[in-house]
Amino acid sequence: MAVERFPVEASHILMFARSIGDSNPIYSDESHAAGTEVGSIIAPPTFAQASAQFDPDYFLRPKDGQKWFGSGGTASGTLVKDKAEDDSKSDDKKSGSSAGGLHAEQHFTYHRHLKPGDILTAETKPGESWEKESKRAGVLKFSESITEYRDQGGELVVTARSVGVVTEKVIEQ
Repeated sequence: MAVERFPVEASHILMFARSIGDSNPIYSDESHAAGTEVGSIIAPPTFAQASAQFDPDYFLRPKDGQKWFGSGGTASGTLVKDKAEDDSKSDDKKSGSSAGGLHAEQHFTYHRHLKPGDILTAETKPGESWEKESKRAGVLKFSESITEYRDQGGELVVTARSVGVVTEKVIEQ
């Protein structure tokens, strides 16, 4: 993810806090927040993830007139394949030799609180990769990505570490 400009606004913080069901007044009430150790409204801990909506290429962001991940007819949100396309594949491909990717972990390290008025940029870099063996899913391939969020002055504000996993095979029910 590369985000060139992510403005942190009080109304955005309020809506984000409401969407996650967190009614802590430090996210919305200026007079309450002024009396806290922090001294102002701050963003909830996972707020930095909302920057994805400012990335025009974010794969989960719907795009007008295009199918997107989540617009499919399956419980997973994957697109439903055309039957003719499916029939043209070999039997081993139809059986689902790979389950695809899963989001395994997310960690946030805050170097300071995010506040209204901050304007963030985000840059994602690859992290470590490793493998583990699973009895049911075969080889599990893990990879991490590190996203650094910097404010308008270039100060590192948040470091996010995301771990994804790809399974070797589909787990049969």
